Amino acid sequence: MRYTQFATFLVLVFAPVAAISAQSDSMQVKTDIGVVQGANENGVLAFKGIPFAAPPTGQNRWRAPQPAAKWKGIKQATQYGPDCAQLPFPSDAAPLGTTTSEDCLYVNIWAPQHRTNAKLPVIVWIYGGGFVNGGSSPAVYAGTHFAHDGLVFVSFNYRVGRFGFFAFPALSQEQKGQALNNYAYMDQISALTWVQRNIAAFGGNPGDVTVFGESAGGGSVFMLLTSPLTKGLFEKAIVESGGGRDALLGVRYLDKTSPAGAPSAESLGVAFAKSVGIDGTGPEALAALRALPAEKIIGGLNMASMGHQMGIYSGPIQDGVIVTQTPQQALESGNYNKVPLIIGANGADIGFPRWHSLDETWAAFGSNAEQAKAAYDPSNSANAMRVGWRIGADLMMIEPARFVAKTIADAGLPSYEYRFSYVAESIRNKVPGALHATEIPFVFDTVKDKYGADLTDADEKAAQAMHAYWVNFAKTGDPNGMGLPNWPKYSASTDQLMDFTTNGPSAGPDPAKKRLDLAEQLATKPAQNAKTMSKDVKTETK
Repeated sequence: MRYTQFATFLVLVFAPVAAISAQSDSMQVKTDIGVVQGANENGVLAFKGIPFAAPPTGQNRWRAPQPAAKWKGIKQATQYGPDCAQLPFPSDAAPLGTTTSEDCLYVNIWAPQHRTNAKLPVIVWIYGGGFVNGGSSPAVYAGTHFAHDGLVFVSFNYRVGRFGFFAFPALSQEQKGQALNNYAYMDQISALTWVQRNIAAFGGNPGDVTVFGESAGGGSVFMLLTSPLTKGLFEKAIVESGGGRDALLGVRYLDKTSPAGAPSAESLGVAFAKSVGIDGTGPEALAALRALPAEKIIGGLNMASMGHQMGIYSGPIQDGVIVTQTPQQALESGNYNKVPLIIGANGADIGFPRWHSLDETWAAFGSNAEQAKAAYDPSNSANAMRVGWRIGADLMMIEPARFVAKTIADAGLPSYEYRFSYVAESIRNKVPGALHATEIPFVFDTVKDKYGADLTDADEKAAQAMHAYWVNFAKTGDPNGMGLPNWPKYSASTDQLMDFTTNGPSAGPDPAKKRLDLAEQLATKPAQNAKTMSKDVKTETK
């Protein structure tokens, strides 16, 4: 099944028979495989735990999502389905709110309780978690406020870890010519095709969909932007701390070593099989892998341990069907869905030191060493770790966001860049800045769920403003609206972004421009530099 056939399969596997309930505020909705009963949740309608595909268990482990079974009667959709099988990460910024299981392909919807016949814009959330953790159940991911503000909000689960990304020689033979390996991405595409078939029944417009995600979810939005299989599934996109440049560790290829020296995904699958006592690469070995209990497949993998499992876990794979180019290659060659975009990163975002000492660090900048010292260590702290983290964040998240904003703008598309610098008042003296993922409860306006009794009026005001920009963008493709400071479109000539500061949203030239110009020069050095950095990162994570 070629990628065009796979795309057709996803769309046609069910006839689009979803229909609007006779009563506009009914809590019963007919989907294409059965009727679901939602609940009134904080003044909006919430539908949770609706299957969008069959359980990916047994022989469906490491297969494209299969059609969910139809049901008779009314299915209660008032509780989240299980999040996907994983080892939860204790320090997760968005802890899971339900159990985990391989049976996890469920979708959730929040919609206004009262609506007219006009179809509402739809916004679809894709969670992060390094592709090894995450789920749709965390309280801060609830879509209540998006629905209150006139959107139909959708979230869903996708497979993570080795359930979501796995390659093995017998698997390649079994599914030859089909989409394979990137099962997490297949789940995301399947969920979006479910939205196309069914969201009208919940009052949403399938022709006005915005996808947004953070971290690995932001990286997933890049896949959706650049995959040949996703045309027509969405009209706008938002990437929060999702990178945008090719990872310095190199692209993971199915059956060959990458230009940066990364081993093939198949070889990592074989290495994993050996680690659990399974020899061989044929059908018998694959059957044994599919028979393993979920805990064996997880094998202790999560965000804390993934650096130590680089030899037995691949992550996303350039498979030639879903992923045909890296995001950077696709953006630079124009092979992407031309849609309006918001992209940005946090002031103290995630990144990793890539060198062992300050001498090595400054040497990497070559003739720009003195400028780098002034930009990254102006107080001459000589703190190699702190400097390394700052440079790592610029290389991993902050400069790539500018690169993408510029690339989209240069193509004549609406492009808006942001920087999230706000830190909740209760932790302002405890952290060096706005850390990775801290923008999420502000985007969702779920800061009360995050900070509880420590929430302040200033925190709530910051959340209301950021949330309003996201709502406006989902409705119109432009984040601006009444009562909000103007957010200009990105242009390389002005390099303006919206900075969400402790004093409120403030648009202007990027204050980190000199620093990011240095990071850009470093990021665009020849491939040999990527190999050197790759070696350093591997050493640091052992």
